[in-house]
Amino acid sequence: MDDVRWLTEQEERAWRGLQFMQMRLEHELAQQLAVESGLSYPDYHVLVTLTDQPTGQMRLFELGDTLGWEKSRLSHHVTRMAKRGLVAKEACGDDRRGAFVVITPAGRTEIEAAAPGHLAAVRRLFVDRLTPRQIDSLAQIAETILPLPDRAPTA
Repeated sequence: MDDVRWLTEQEERAWRGLQFMQMRLEHELAQQLAVESGLSYPDYHVLVTLTDQPTGQMRLFELGDTLGWEKSRLSHHVTRMAKRGLVAKEACGDDRRGAFVVITPAGRTEIEAAAPGHLAAVRRLFVDRLTPRQIDSLAQIAETILPLPDRAPTA
């Protein structure tokens, strides 16, 4: 344990602050979505990611990579969303094992209805509490950290 690089007080304060801020924001935003739209926070992330694509679709593995979700979590969640009519799974023509996740008209309607309330909450809980300089600093920090380097090998 002698070679462990323990965090300094400053580093620990920043790290823990980031962790607790993220947990608190996700909790508040998830509650807002559930109350105002009936979408879960993960539903919202899937739908936003799909609407960011000009075609409204992504390969299943690409969606998982973008969201940082494990294959099984994504598969189960997309299946639940498909049962609710928010997305559809479509076969990939050039890869028989692959699939596309496609936002449906109902999914588009849901995300369009949920977005104004969600963005108002993001403003209230996050953006409006920061100065433009703090927002720029945070954006620069995120751009430095992301993309993360390749994962270390697991045992």
